[in-house]
Amino acid sequence: MAEDLTRATGTKEEQYQALLPQVKALIDYESDFVANMANLAAALKEQFDFFWVGFYLVKDEQLVLGPFQGPVACTRIAHNRGVCGTAWAQAKTIVVPDVEAFPGHIACSSLSRSEIVLPIMHDDNCVGVLDVDSAELNSFDAVDAKYLQEMVQILTAASII
Repeated sequence: MAEDLTRATGTKEEQYQALLPQVKALIDYESDFVANMANLAAALKEQFDFFWVGFYLVKDEQLVLGPFQGPVACTRIAHNRGVCGTAWAQAKTIVVPDVEAFPGHIACSSLSRSEIVLPIMHDDNCVGVLDVDSAELNSFDAVDAKYLQEMVQILTAASII
């Protein structure tokens, strides 16, 4: 079945509000976690044209690259290392206005300037992270954190993890 995404205009919040029901409709009737991660990454990349959008999954005590949109990425990230490993270790969302100022930042691309990483929680365990990078400084804020968290919740509610 072909799926189309209707790109919204307006403020960042208005764009997220328009995207949420589309993501829900895209994911609601599919239980495959990988398929749903791939479509969520594609929807976010298409709507916001972020530099990089993707997932890392916890496997064998490290984060391993999952579905993503954007240039090639780091394949494995250690626990508590870089923004992704820190979000995993702390099980909390991390917003980084300037990645160069983040201690231990892992530069998968020198073009990435700011980042937001959200933990994916299942049965009180962090099973992975959603990582979104921008080529601009200060791209992410509480609005992104709120709506990206809602999208992660839609993902985990619909998917078999």
